[in-house]
Amino acid sequence: MRKLTLALLLCVAAPAAPPQRIVSTAPSLTEVLFALGLGPRVAGVTEFCRYPAEAARKPKIGTFLEPDFERILAQRPDLVLVVRNPVRLAERLSQLGLRAVEIPQDTVAEILASVRQIGRLAGVEKRAHDLAASIERDLESVRRRALGLPRKRVLFLVGRSPGTLQGMVGVGPGTFIDELIRLAGGENVLAGSPMAYPRVSVEQILTADPDVILDMGDFAHHEGKPMDSPEQFRALWESYGTLRAVRNRQVRQVAGEALIRPGPRVAEGARLCFELIHGERAR
Repeated sequence: MRKLTLALLLCVAAPAAPPQRIVSTAPSLTEVLFALGLGPRVAGVTEFCRYPAEAARKPKIGTFLEPDFERILAQRPDLVLVVRNPVRLAERLSQLGLRAVEIPQDTVAEILASVRQIGRLAGVEKRAHDLAASIERDLESVRRRALGLPRKRVLFLVGRSPGTLQGMVGVGPGTFIDELIRLAGGENVLAGSPMAYPRVSVEQILTADPDVILDMGDFAHHEGKPMDSPEQFRALWESYGTLRAVRNRQVRQVAGEALIRPGPRVAEGARLCFELIHGERAR
């Protein structure tokens, strides 16, 4: 009886083996996994996981909002990572008998916490602690650089219809991009919006008259590359010459995914935001 009791205690006390087949259902989670050196354990990623280059070569399991459950099951994962989403993905995966963990990444604090949480789940806590600390130091460096500079009123557009200022979506409050704008020395003109990513009209932009406009166009939907040529981009905005940002040539075409990925490149996004707002490099 004592031997049986001891055996049961050992089973309870024994730590679970770190997961060896991990499926990521969001590009930001994929980036955390690779930044932590866990690329060899990644068994599946979404169609939009393009960074780092090795991620693009992993088996695809659908998209963030439309995951393919059969493909996920086919990878035999022992862990599926999920960000907060409107399709109850973690719950649905759990009903299929999979271990699914939802990891929030909506704010800078949550991004840093996600690095540490994934490190704990994967058994690489020290590596995750060091990475999170490095990101924090880099963010603080950008914040200090911006302290001595005049604050500028910024409009950040993360989407719009190709070749037109229709269907515009801006960055509102409660988002990590809003935090990066403020950290980099800007004031978000949409900070008072009731939505995290509100629809924006030309009339709203004319009324707000921001100092700087950061425009990603429809970048996020075309493999990370803006569809407007520089000439098309300039012509589009120059038709609104009464805008302060247009008159002062402070409308920036934003390229690169670092500013829209709530993962380990968030400090790179902060540096890029600083450079776009102030027109100088963040040292």
